[in-house]
Amino acid sequence: MCFPAVRNVNFVNFGTLKMPGAPETNRTSDLPLRRGLLYPLSYRGARRDFTRMRLFFFSILFCAAAAMSARSWAWDDGTTPFVVSPDAVVERMLYLAQPKAGDRMVDLGSGDGRIVIEAAKRFGANGLGVDIDPRLVDLARANARRAGVEKLTRFEIQDLFETDLRGVNVVTMYLLPEVNLQLVPRLVEQLKPGARIVSHDYDLGPWPFDEMIELALAEKMVGPLGRSRVFLWVVPADARGKWLFDLPELGGLWQFQIAQKYQVLDVDARTGGASMVVRGARLRGEEIRLAITGTVAGKGYNTLFAGKVADGRIDGNVRISDGENYRTIPWKAARQP
Repeated sequence: MCFPAVRNVNFVNFGTLKMPGAPETNRTSDLPLRRGLLYPLSYRGARRDFTRMRLFFFSILFCAAAAMSARSWAWDDGTTPFVVSPDAVVERMLYLAQPKAGDRMVDLGSGDGRIVIEAAKRFGANGLGVDIDPRLVDLARANARRAGVEKLTRFEIQDLFETDLRGVNVVTMYLLPEVNLQLVPRLVEQLKPGARIVSHDYDLGPWPFDEMIELALAEKMVGPLGRSRVFLWVVPADARGKWLFDLPELGGLWQFQIAQKYQVLDVDARTGGASMVVRGARLRGEEIRLAITGTVAGKGYNTLFAGKVADGRIDGNVRISDGENYRTIPWKAARQP
């Protein structure tokens, strides 16, 4: 995936290259603490066999650079190189993103457009690919025309940090770790609860992922060699605060005090003046689930609260079990000012 192009690239003439730090003296006190391949044991001059080794060494470097250029032939402004995501990775990214017809999708650093194009072909999603390299944008547009999805896709020359993400359902990206970290505040601020973020290889730092797939790839020569990881985040709703609700069938008035960092919840649950044990809590988009155990009126209960968080309310159901029987009743909670 790609962004801006690097300017003023200088190419090295290996024929005139001098070994960096090559000693001009045989006084070992004048030499850097590096021995082995770059420095023969004799410092009086390069022996013939070492000269051959040096030529072989640079031949390897040159071949590696040529191979890399085939995969990374366009560069951005110094932050993220264009590297093609293998088809197997694109498959996993779309599997986690779950785009559907009518969804709005944005690929940050869209390169040749393959992720946006696949989402349009398979799921009918409306996709925008942004890239700062005009050549790649032209290539992506041509690829979309060939795939017959030009009406569902759009590719623009644009800085990813200036891309409006409001109202977007799916964001995909293959960027470097530091770029991901810079994007976190924008993702949190602009994306609505339930939006999906999928990243190839690199996570979002302090924001824990919801799911991750790892796969082996023999052709993977960039990033973690020989393997790829695909991460999913579902933007969480705001569940913070004090919540009150009434359950006449289970002790009457209940209270949840919820602290939240990203999708991670810390919940204090009480009813009838007694503290209950919160065994598990999950927030995925607007969906909240709380597994709570405790004693009500001298009898032990296991409960599973499940609902949707929106507009200062939670609407859902609670499953109540006393170990012998269970029942499910409606559950509605309101956040207190």
